[in-house]
Amino acid sequence: MTTPEHQPNDPEPTRPTGSAAPRYQDRVYRSPAALVGGVLLLALIGWLGIDAVVTGEGRTPWLALATMLLLVPLVVAYTLRPAVYVNDDRLRVRNPFRVIELPWGQVASLRSGFSNEVFDESGTKYQLWALPVSLRARNKAVRAETRAAAQAARAARAGSGSEGSGSGAGSGARASAGRGGLGPGGVPSGPKRAESDRAMDEMREMHELRQSEEAAQGEVTVRWAYEIAGPAVVGAVLLAVLLGVG
Repeated sequence: MTTPEHQPNDPEPTRPTGSAAPRYQDRVYRSPAALVGGVLLLALIGWLGIDAVVTGEGRTPWLALATMLLLVPLVVAYTLRPAVYVNDDRLRVRNPFRVIELPWGQVASLRSGFSNEVFDESGTKYQLWALPVSLRARNKAVRAETRAAAQAARAARAGSGSEGSGSGAGSGARASAGRGGLGPGGVPSGPKRAESDRAMDEMREMHELRQSEEAAQGEVTVRWAYEIAGPAVVGAVLLAVLLGVG
């Protein structure tokens, strides 16, 4: 997950209302695993496709070009393209084939289950493709939180048992607690959360703070990504024609 860059201390420009694009930096959430997987898939498709175009005979180069025209937009759509942009006024969701802009005043809720989703006031659901739910990451976070809580309890018992044993034992207990990722006084520094769950928590907090602000009102807009769908459709049609006439 990426975090917002620090902004200069100059006075903030006037923020437009409605669907106008804001003039300040968004916080961007993306899936690092999807980005890495997308780059590797594109490299593989490019390697195999270019090799077939250069060395193939007969219809093979044309089949390779049609297949690349079909696959490359789809790989980009499902791996490199998804992102969620957040600022004080609105939530912008870039999914594989759509871009949805939701002013905070139009967001009804943000829900997490087997997928992360946002609902607008009309009840329409939009899935957040850039924030996939990982049950493995959730279980790992729960185990880490359980270990931290157990270590905090052990540190508290050790501290209470060595109150009269001098400062050396007390400092040793504090050092042990610090190695466990605990905060002051042996208390866990905070609950462990999976990356996508932390991102959803941050967006829920922003929604609570900004949903009633005048600058966060407006209409929900949805734009289809024809620049992605168009080449994929052309590639599919060309591939079907080549296979059909063969």
